[in-house]
Amino acid sequence: MKKAFTLPSCKTCVRIFDELKPAEQGCEVVDIKAEGISAVDLDQMKVHAGSYEALFSRRAMKFRSMGLADQSLTEADYRRLILEEYTFLKRPVFLFDDSVCAGSAKASVEAARKALQK
Repeated sequence: MKKAFTLPSCKTCVRIFDELKPAEQGCEVVDIKAEGISAVDLDQMKVHAGSYEALFSRRAMKFRSMGLADQSLTEADYRRLILEEYTFLKRPVFLFDDSVCAGSAKASVEAARKALQK
């Protein structure tokens, strides 16, 4: 399985996708705004990432506007929030059979590049 979760309006995602070209490497591309994030995919991401918190973006504008920065969130909260609001998922996310690469950090993008080439 090779899936890439992205937001086409996100300039960082576009830059990374232009660089890695996941669709050309047999990767299914999922527009998280149009298609959403399935519970099955999110749970699979969590298996490889170790937690839902590792997949959660604190950079999302709604994080502060909803007052979440002042709350103590549980794993169930992170899961629920990501499923309810696509902007809470770190992006891009590359999901493979044996790993997940989330976010735009250099190490994550490089790991995705290597996994895509397998």
